[in-house]
This record gives sequence, structure tokens and C-alpha cells, in this order.
Amino acid sequence: MTKRDLIEEVAQQYPRFSRRDAEVMVNAVFDSMTEALAKGERIEIRGFGSFMVKQREAREGRNPRTGALVSVAAKKVPLFKVGKELRLRVDGQPVSEADLAKGDALEEDDDNELDDDESDEENDE
Repeated sequence: MTKRDLIEEVAQQYPRFSRRDAEVMVNAVFDSMTEALAKGERIEIRGFGSFMVKQREAREGRNPRTGALVSVAAKKVPLFKVGKELRLRVDGQPVSEADLAKGDALEEDDDNELDDDESDEENDE
């Protein structure tokens, strides 16, 4: 699904709004999310997932073509952690009220595991 598809979906589900109004609404949501992440804020959408910013430290990398060492500067990167409800729906599994209640607690615990995942990703590079 592209941004254009999302705008069309909003326009179809809410026919009282024009396509232009739907575009303004979708852009406003994305702009707000971008601004929040740029400030380093965490965005949590229950049942969907969490967006956050992680600081990556400077490190030495390798140029894959030449094998030469390259200095990689420190940077901030956006991360998305999928919520339990979305994960279950994508997998085609039923979502119960009990799963949703447990999912809220699990999403908090899973955020702490991102540090471990991040080091694994750096090793893969």
C-alpha cells in the first residue's frame, strides 16, 4: 500500500470528505509523526506498534567492494516494533481479548529487547 492508496482508502471510507481533505488528513498524521520522531519522542499506537528513535554509536565498518576500513559516523535511526495484535492478524491467527490485554504488557517488555536486536543487526552489516 502506498501513501496514495491510503489517501484513496480514507476518501472511500469517509465520503463526506473530498479526496483533497483525505490527503490533508493523511499528510497531517505523517507530518506529526515525523516531527515527534525528530524530537526523539516515542510514538505508540496500541494494537499496531511503536515507533522510536535509537542512537547508533560511531563505529568502524568495511567497504564491501574493497574491504577497506571505513569510519561510520554516529547517527539516529527510526525503528518500528510491531504490536502483538498486528503480528497475530498478519499471521492469520485469531485475536482474543486476553491476547490484547497480554499484548499491551508484552509490547513494553519487547521494547527492552531492542538493544539486543540492535547489536545483532550491527553484526550482520
